[in-house]
Amino acid sequence: MKKKLTIFLLMPMLMLASCKSHYEVAGVQRSRIVVDSRYDRTPDARAAEFLKPYKHVVDSVMGPVVGHAAKYLTAQRPEGTLSNLLADILMWAAKDYDEHPVLAIQNMGGVRADLPKGEVTYGDIVDVAPFENKIAFATLSGEELLQLFREIAATGGEGVSSSVRMVITKDKQLESVTIDGQEIDPAKEYRLATIDYLLGGTDKMETFKKCRDINSPKEDRNNTRFIIVNYFREMEKQGKVVDAEIEGRIRIKN
Repeated sequence: MKKKLTIFLLMPMLMLASCKSHYEVAGVQRSRIVVDSRYDRTPDARAAEFLKPYKHVVDSVMGPVVGHAAKYLTAQRPEGTLSNLLADILMWAAKDYDEHPVLAIQNMGGVRADLPKGEVTYGDIVDVAPFENKIAFATLSGEELLQLFREIAATGGEGVSSSVRMVITKDKQLESVTIDGQEIDPAKEYRLATIDYLLGGTDKMETFKKCRDINSPKEDRNNTRFIIVNYFREMEKQGKVVDAEIEGRIRIKN
């Protein structure tokens, strides 16, 4: 009779065997373990004590309040309050780089959480922008920019700054787009703000590969989460509560 070796793993539970060692697969099983707030009802005192010094360090970094939000802010297609805000923050930050973009684009895939109403902590901002994406500025021709907006229409919408007004058809075709109320001139050049991640043509926006005159600083301080934190702190210093609205920047045609 052949020997059988069973190794149990949490998820999936797997029974393995090595043919070389004269073992064989006895069977494969899997199970789903739901980890949710139910586990908070009976905390493990020993585990809590063990984690206490680490939690203190994490809380000291993530806990400080950087500003306040007027309401719960979300990123959604075709347009969301948080995605609007993040695009506008890229425009706000341009002055620190001696840049004068006419629009900003923030990809939806880069927004990883919503922002709570009321106090906003550094940890909340890290949840929203956990990646190492950095602010970037680049130039496209009007013809290229129109193609970029067609790609944005095909995704169902991305975060765009307040200068943009787009209309998308129900089948995700670009019907119209203006910047500061003006139609895009195919022969003109347009300066835009975005994040360096998109310059590789990612998130189905291939036209970003055609960007030129790129200003993409690589120092850590140019990470978008630090820029967002700086914005909230500046608004707090001015006594302002951060807010954003759905303004019709991107509309789906009825």
